Amino acid sequence: MHRLKIISGHLSSSGSPSYTRDLRRTECGSAGSSSPEDVVVVHGRRTAIGKAKRGAFKDTTPDELLSAVMTAVLSDVGLSPDKLGDVCVGNVLQPGAGALMARVAHFLSGFPETVPCYTVNRQCSSGLQALFNVAGAIRSGSIDLGLACGVESMSLRAIGNPGDLSSRLTDIDKARDCIIPMGITSENIAERFGISREKQDAFAVSSQQKAARAQTSGLFEQEIVPVTTRVEDAEGKERVVTVSQGRGDPTGRRLKPLPPYLSGSVSGNSSQVSDGLTVADIDVFEINEAFASQAVYCVEKLGIPLEKVNPNGGAIALGHPLGCTGARQVVTLLNELRRRGKRAYGVVSMCIGTGMGAAAVFEYPGP
Repeated sequence: MHRLKIISGHLSSSGSPSYTRDLRRTECGSAGSSSPEDVVVVHGRRTAIGKAKRGAFKDTTPDELLSAVMTAVLSDVGLSPDKLGDVCVGNVLQPGAGALMARVAHFLSGFPETVPCYTVNRQCSSGLQALFNVAGAIRSGSIDLGLACGVESMSLRAIGNPGDLSSRLTDIDKARDCIIPMGITSENIAERFGISREKQDAFAVSSQQKAARAQTSGLFEQEIVPVTTRVEDAEGKERVVTVSQGRGDPTGRRLKPLPPYLSGSVSGNSSQVSDGLTVADIDVFEINEAFASQAVYCVEKLGIPLEKVNPNGGAIALGHPLGCTGARQVVTLLNELRRRGKRAYGVVSMCIGTGMGAAAVFEYPGP
């Protein structure tokens, strides 16, 4: 509770009343156990997600996208940026080791140079890793307040070049496996665990339909920061647009049959709970839909009821900008738990290239 009092004391009256009220409710601690070691997620926002190389953000640099969200988050809660102890940004496709992009966004947002920032790259879990890092720094006492972010431009950065690799790569099987394309990995999962193309397509259609329902119902409005940017059309003419809605098929139509890429686990359907909790205890699972094969396997292996999985759609419908995804999932999850209006638990998880995975459990204490 001492940490919560410190945080709420930093929030000014200029912040959004609903967010400061919710934080103070949490501080009162009527729902669920509390501890001086609690680390609390105060607030989260995100941008919409566009289509790589042809969407409304195709000409927008990641520092601009990141700055829009950083500015909105601090404005919402009425927090002065000089109160932050650190800023951690998850980012995968990192020119200049990622340092320039994060620091430029930092200054575009009006942060003082006295607030440090850095980037972290754990591939598809980079956004979630940023949150882990900030939470760990708070728990260790290094900082009281931090900002965890994730950002990616899949339009302006190349993903296919593995760079310079050891000439001994082929000598070690596990090392060689690191360069297996993710599409091949999806095929291997589908074959090894018997995930049929029909199951994958059904899962993909469901993701699209759930995302469409969420958009038409306005469920993403609280979490999406409108971004005004410039985009060049096919004729080379530049126009100004404001992007406030992401991907998702509003018609909810069936997935159009596509010819198989590889053996059939990619076309149209790509992009044990610990601490004493069971699947039954978790209200919402945000499982990254890098590929339907991997998501379907997780659902079937753990016996997760489908109504608990990505209730507002997942990456198949919304997109999977690598370094952003973990942060986006957390924002979407916490907004969904908050809407339910009671104490609830949620899980964020994703597979990670080169044979890793990550997951985190979040508790919403209730109003």
